[in-house]
Amino acid sequence: MKPQIFQRAEIEAVLEHAEVIRAIEAGFRAYSRGQVVVPPVGSLAFEQPPGDLHIKYGVRRGAATFVIKVATNFYENPRQGLSSSSGMVMVFSAVTGFPVAIFFDGGYLTELRTAAAGAVAAKYLAPKHVRAIGVIGAGIQAHLQVDLLRQVTDCRRVVIWARDEAKARAFQVRGFTVEVADSPAAVLAACNLVVTTTPSPTPLLWANAVKPGTHITAVGADGFGKQELDAALIAAADIRAVDSRSQCFEYGDSAAALKSGLVTEQAFVELGEVIDDPARGRTDDVQVTIADLTGVAVQDIQIADLACSLLGVSQ
Repeated sequence: MKPQIFQRAEIEAVLEHAEVIRAIEAGFRAYSRGQVVVPPVGSLAFEQPPGDLHIKYGVRRGAATFVIKVATNFYENPRQGLSSSSGMVMVFSAVTGFPVAIFFDGGYLTELRTAAAGAVAAKYLAPKHVRAIGVIGAGIQAHLQVDLLRQVTDCRRVVIWARDEAKARAFQVRGFTVEVADSPAAVLAACNLVVTTTPSPTPLLWANAVKPGTHITAVGADGFGKQELDAALIAAADIRAVDSRSQCFEYGDSAAALKSGLVTEQAFVELGEVIDDPARGRTDDVQVTIADLTGVAVQDIQIADLACSLLGVSQ
């Protein structure tokens, strides 16, 4: 049997944001319950031009299919009029090993499931009243994070900072008002829900700038050599949620905090555990909460399974 092949436009046409968020939420719960097999991430880093490759794959125990996702980010692509992200998702039969579907999505599924994870984190960890949404970075993921947050908060005010001021000033998401800040600290001063979306090699947010009641979702530091949050900021938080202990303890913001010796592994909770027991998440509006999201293969499994269902893929 030949696999069914789908292009990005076909995939975008069937995926609704609310459904994707529900699927990702269920995936985190299943992952933390040990119901998903997720091997270590494969990765490559490129220097000239700068970029990275991630290969994530896994299977839900007892499922009819398994998923392999290849995602790339080449950060100078926009200079050539190209998207910085690309990739594909491949779905295979867990009975025969044959491919059943290939999604030539250009990185869309990865970007969307990452933004959905941010919405899930905000649902369980953000304060009840969000006065403004802070965004660090102005790329594809920044836009999607804001767009999907409309599903979990009524706030429609965005304060953004990006290294490229022109991109920050051009930033628009339908239905949101946008203000440009002159520094990450200014974003923290104005906002109590902040999302970081950059591949920064050095921290952008620092503990002394964070006000009580703030929630931060960090999605940019998804590989070695990346760090968006100061280690002391993570140490000072009341709740430190990670999408995957094994991944977050190896690289990114939480790994940097562990390496500093300011926190121990016991100080972290998985997002899936918070979903299962919300009492392990935010319990009042003065707590500082952090969600460190490195991207887990269960998200790729969930969004691919949803796309297969909506597109009529025979499994």
